[in-house]
Amino acid sequence: MVSSPTRLLVAASGTGGHLFPAIATAEQLSDYEIEWLGVPDRLETQLVPQTYRLHTIRVGGFQQRLGLGSVRLFAQLSRAIFQVRQLLLQGKFQGVFTTGGYISAPAIIAARSLGLPAILHESNALPGKVTRWLSPWCTKVALGFDTASSLLPRTSSVCVGTPVRSQFLQPAATPEAFAIPEEAPLIVVVGGSQGAVAMNQLVRQAAPDWLEAGAWLVHLTGENDPEADRLSHPHYIHRPFYDNMAALLQRADFAISRAGAGTLTELAITGTPAILIPYPFAAEDHQTYNAAVFAAAGAALVNRQSDLAVADLRDRVLTLLNNPERLAQMAQAAKDLAIFDSAERLAKLVRDVIDHRAQTSSKNFRTI
Repeated sequence: MVSSPTRLLVAASGTGGHLFPAIATAEQLSDYEIEWLGVPDRLETQLVPQTYRLHTIRVGGFQQRLGLGSVRLFAQLSRAIFQVRQLLLQGKFQGVFTTGGYISAPAIIAARSLGLPAILHESNALPGKVTRWLSPWCTKVALGFDTASSLLPRTSSVCVGTPVRSQFLQPAATPEAFAIPEEAPLIVVVGGSQGAVAMNQLVRQAAPDWLEAGAWLVHLTGENDPEADRLSHPHYIHRPFYDNMAALLQRADFAISRAGAGTLTELAITGTPAILIPYPFAAEDHQTYNAAVFAAAGAALVNRQSDLAVADLRDRVLTLLNNPERLAQMAQAAKDLAIFDSAERLAKLVRDVIDHRAQTSSKNFRTI
């Protein structure tokens, strides 16, 4: 008798930081029947349906203070838990894998209420609220940063790194679209999805001196920068986004970047030194905790946005441009932080948890 494939519900929603690690892990579970749980009108509605069946529920962020908004939130959460329970039962899923965020709360609670395993991946050095609250409910928690384990004392956790898109694990040619000379130093500026207008302004004000020194600059401004066209120079290239980030970071001499966990993982995998400017309004300032790991390893320089003047940024970049040995040391330090087989490790963890549960259930059934 041929056994049916394992059915797994993946709950990942919102930003690339949640979605890309989940997608990379799902790709390693090609023998599983995978369906997806997301939220309407978020990034998953663009990335997921061409590969996996997508189910959507409405669930929002947790309020810091009790009030009318909290009552509405808990009512919404209760409905979401009920919907996910029905989905898990009707779909005969054997477990849930989630990458954190608000979508993980109903997924974890629904799964555990049915006795199903729940595996959570937390990519940040400072675990988010949902992770801290619900990690004791999880069968296993996978971590992107080992330092996060000390903040989850009642949790069965293991550090596996954060999976990246497969393109980052392969050598890539220099992006031809930008026609950057091979010998020219290249600075890449990455704002991330949480907003980078203030950082963009700092970069544009400091950039003329870098360009005068012979550097090229590829500036990914995001879509919400009203001054994106303000600076014009033959060696200054700006785009809202760029698809082939792997090739761009592999070519870069260093990056100026926010400090989201996904971006930092990509910098580590590509061995790209960085000046990190954590997004100051990130939840619980978690980007500063992420950046501190890279600073401690010697892979990055870190500046708080509120403390960074144009002259400071200008001089730091010029110093790095004139110090290739320092850049080489930082590049190696970044690579030393990388876990190149993170997706494989995380997929194996999912398999081990779900297979163990299936074997235990089978033994219990035979005993009965």
